[in-house]
Amino acid sequence: MNIGIGGAAAIVVGSLLGVAVLVGPGWDVPPIEAEQIGWRGVAMEKVVNPRTRAKLVDASQMPEAVWPYEESPEGTPLASEIYENVPVLGHLPVDQFDRLMAQITEWVSPITDDPQEGPLEQGCNYCHNPENLAEDSVYTKIVSRRMIQMTQAINTDWDAHVGNTGVNCYTCHRGLNVPQEIWFTQDQPMRGMAGFRAGQNEPGIASASLPGDPFTPFLLDDQDIRVIGNNALPPASGPVIGTKVTEYTYSLMNHMSEGLGVNCTFCHNSRQFQGWEGAPPQRMTAWHGIRMTRALNVDYLAPLGPEYPDYRLGELGDAPKTNCATCHLGLNLPLNGAPAYLEFPSLGPAGLAPVAADGAPQAALLLPEIDGVVID
Repeated sequence: MNIGIGGAAAIVVGSLLGVAVLVGPGWDVPPIEAEQIGWRGVAMEKVVNPRTRAKLVDASQMPEAVWPYEESPEGTPLASEIYENVPVLGHLPVDQFDRLMAQITEWVSPITDDPQEGPLEQGCNYCHNPENLAEDSVYTKIVSRRMIQMTQAINTDWDAHVGNTGVNCYTCHRGLNVPQEIWFTQDQPMRGMAGFRAGQNEPGIASASLPGDPFTPFLLDDQDIRVIGNNALPPASGPVIGTKVTEYTYSLMNHMSEGLGVNCTFCHNSRQFQGWEGAPPQRMTAWHGIRMTRALNVDYLAPLGPEYPDYRLGELGDAPKTNCATCHLGLNLPLNGAPAYLEFPSLGPAGLAPVAADGAPQAALLLPEIDGVVID
């Protein structure tokens, strides 16, 4: 067959376009590293793109502390004795309080030369009224106060997930006012004859071909996860596990895989994904992580909605919330496993406010109400 010069050129161009598609965004270019983590022949492997991981590792280095940590000298006054309106951290020695405030500024709102932001919107003024640092007129001060409590709660109550490394503000913020990975509940109206599409085949926050918002049912509501139908047809009795339920589970699992930069067998037994027997220990860590994330969204993040300006809210008016990628950002160990509160004990269990006579933490007694509910 004689295809001629034009035809040959078309084939070459088409081939090059095909190669461009194959190596485009979202595709892993060889070589890929695979480490066997189970018995040979059972497809238990840890698969990593070394070039992608190297970039993520470089971008996830814990910054040096602004001030080195030192024990407070005996007799150092408390922050509550020097400053007004410090309900959460007022029990700390004032030097530790000042050090933490300076560090949070670097973690969340560092001074920038960006003309789009301007110095008055960064530094201390991001959360404080420069005319009166004690007042709560800036919404970010109320939010950050709650975020400090959330960080302390993670490091105190969720060691089954975060271990002794814990988290700090930089774990999620990475020098940004708003963390890179947040989510809002998606508006998913009926679409005519297409019915309820669950955000599928639309630009979404999880996986385009699967339900676009697996976070609301699983990381905000308490719906069952890992539900997979075992029968081709509906059972004669018992709960009906349909395709849509399975798709939501897969959508969340895809998010976790992308968010941690791992493949499925990092947590699952390749012979029976649903089963716990033979699963790597990371599956239990992930189990606690799902429940921790849900608790953070329910107890801390979602209730802050009334405090945010409209431009910080989602299309349905809900507050920004967290998922696995918020902390992990593509690595199975956030910040490469660096100890997050070792130099900042006020963010760990040791930094919690002392307990009052009635058993309630001192900090909770002075917190403002949000939407009629006192935060504790």
